[in-house]
Amino acid sequence: MPLPNFRARTTMGMKSLADYRGNWLVLFSHPSDFTPVCTSEFVAIARAADRFARLGCALMALSVDSLYSHFAWIRMIHDRFGVKIEFPIIEDPTLEIARAYGMVAPDARDAATVRYSYFVDPQGILRASTCYPVEIGRSVEEMLRMVAALQHADRHSLLAPAEWTPGQPMLRPPTQEIDTVFDAGQATDWFYQLAGDDS
Repeated sequence: MPLPNFRARTTMGMKSLADYRGNWLVLFSHPSDFTPVCTSEFVAIARAADRFARLGCALMALSVDSLYSHFAWIRMIHDRFGVKIEFPIIEDPTLEIARAYGMVAPDARDAATVRYSYFVDPQGILRASTCYPVEIGRSVEEMLRMVAALQHADRHSLLAPAEWTPGQPMLRPPTQEIDTVFDAGQATDWFYQLAGDDS
């Protein structure tokens, strides 16, 4: 699904979704600055920023808080944890972007339940999303796995099985030819076959 463009003020100047065309992007929302779970997430994501960069994937965050709240929070994170937040954080005080992106209900009065991650491909297409409840922090390892799986599956026209991690084989798409179904050596080979070394 193509995502609508936006232009908004961030901790790194004015940004738009269109700025990221040609690159992968993880756009992730959080309920509020100065909250314990969100702080733990930002520390973990910032520490993994170079791993996202090696995948050619940019990061951008979003919350209802003001730009000055974001500044104060990332200063606190730096002072407390020694971590610099070097990706932009969007201010969305009216929830306009969060609503347009389906991150909150159209009639939501606040962002208390917002903890989405959107995985956006180089064409600006939403390829996957995850949603965590307010009391549970997201998994950075799963975010990285998702980006790597999407890229590898696209590159080789393959499917990622459960628990797939980079370096493991993927699955071939199932055949759509009845002759292949009956010609398969094993009863499951027509729909469940690991890809070879060419993947």
